[in-house]
Amino acid sequence: MFGAALWLVVGGVFAAPPAHAAPGGCPGKLVKALPFITGEVRVYKSRDRACAVTVALRAGERRHMSVSIQPRGGVPVGDAGQFTRYAGPVSVGAINRCVYVKGAVASGSVESGWILC
Repeated sequence: MFGAALWLVVGGVFAAPPAHAAPGGCPGKLVKALPFITGEVRVYKSRDRACAVTVALRAGERRHMSVSIQPRGGVPVGDAGQFTRYAGPVSVGAINRCVYVKGAVASGSVESGWILC
């Protein structure tokens, strides 16, 4: 009986990632989701960093995906290429700074404007 319960607990631990973890490994808490026709850009914030990842609505085929994040007063950091699931993660230092996030999957795209101010 104890063995079965232990397997259930262990299986539950490995079955799903924590709700706050991004597909690409962004640390922090999900603070903004920016949906668009072919996917979604997810923005995460930790104490001193902001991180973004673009996630395709339908994973599978390779297609152009991109994500970029720019702190106000800084330069953008991005990731782009032919991916199947997601582009990124990309992160910047963002202590008391707004960020501008962009993402695209195939022909769909989104821009955040200045957020997390």
